[in-house]
Amino acid sequence: MENYQPLSIEELADILSLTIKADEENKIATFLCQLSAFTHDAQFNVSFNAPSSSGKSYIPLEISGLFPQEDVIKIGNCSPTAFFHEQGEYNKETNSIVVDLARKIIIFLDMPHTQLLERLRSFLSHDEREMHSKITDKNQKGGNRTKTVILRGFPSVIFCSAGLRIDEQESTRFLLLSPEATPEKIKLGIDQAIRKSSNSTEYEEWLNSDPRRELLKSRILAIKQARIGDIQICSEELVKRRFLADKKLLKPRHQRDIKRFMALIKSIALLNHWWRDQTQTGIIANEEDIEEAFKIWEKISISQEFNLPPYVYKIYKDIIVPLWKVREHQLKDDQFALDKRPGISRQDILQKHFDLHGRMLDIYQLRQQIIPMLETAGLVTQEQDGNDKRRWLILPAVITDEEEYSVDRGGVTDKQEESQTI
Repeated sequence: MENYQPLSIEELADILSLTIKADEENKIATFLCQLSAFTHDAQFNVSFNAPSSSGKSYIPLEISGLFPQEDVIKIGNCSPTAFFHEQGEYNKETNSIVVDLARKIIIFLDMPHTQLLERLRSFLSHDEREMHSKITDKNQKGGNRTKTVILRGFPSVIFCSAGLRIDEQESTRFLLLSPEATPEKIKLGIDQAIRKSSNSTEYEEWLNSDPRRELLKSRILAIKQARIGDIQICSEELVKRRFLADKKLLKPRHQRDIKRFMALIKSIALLNHWWRDQTQTGIIANEEDIEEAFKIWEKISISQEFNLPPYVYKIYKDIIVPLWKVREHQLKDDQFALDKRPGISRQDILQKHFDLHGRMLDIYQLRQQIIPMLETAGLVTQEQDGNDKRRWLILPAVITDEEEYSVDRGGVTDKQEESQTI
């Protein structure tokens, strides 16, 4: 303990910025996710969803380098049966495979097989510390035989996927994140790549010589070895007040979101456990931990409310809504368009995306993933163009960021406003 000092979230972000530029909330949430593996029961899961080349696997991989490598499992591609065979030990007498994943960090570098996700649902929800399931395997004679798989303990799991659409049963089990794609971040990333590739030996020496980074790695190892048990929270009322402050209508997923919010609190407390009140079985997270967790949650919770990756929500907020407002103003001045709704076309969205980011949005992804997800979230509706039945128009369906949409031009009615929240 004599080597360590209380570490704030801002100081932690500064250390992580040595290798991860920008993405402040993403890198902090990912670090806390991996650190939560060393808690008793406060592990949580993260899913990075964004197009290819956006850096979705870079953040978890860079952060995992700070952790003891024997606790990190990186998986590129895996079939459902192979996962259990590779990670588990077979007991011939009981015909069972025991997979001990307690205090482990699992990083899927691509979205795993659908059947594997289905088999892991209960495990990812932390329903039981030990979960039994059945798998069918081939025997030496070519026939099928059943084995029992016993999953033991709770790991911290991170998924990285270029696919934007996720089954709701999976999405509610994860904290949904997307890497930033701002020009400033891309410029910093290019500078970092040039520096690293120009002289990799010098870069590694510079990185490993940073005392703050080395102290953080030592701190993580000390936290692991401390084996902190139960982490209590000092104030239930403060947690309730912070979590429920902006929620007009509670949704079923909030029952899982509150667990993630509390897991953030506990992970922050674990980071500074030497300076927290001790109990017989663990430590007590204080009000400072709650406030720090709320700062992070406040930044990432909006897209969680809609069950959307932040990348998809930003398309709605930064492209669809501004286009709709421009179209609305155009129609207000057109006396022949009073009966028309200010819908926007898919081509409008593609063009706006190109104007903002300098690259075209994948039309298939827009039609088959992004717009259906926004529809499911209740953020947009689609209707046929009155002048061209082959064309579909997209209209925003709810108020966001306290923007007041026109009720008679695609906005919400009073009844809709009461039934929908951001």
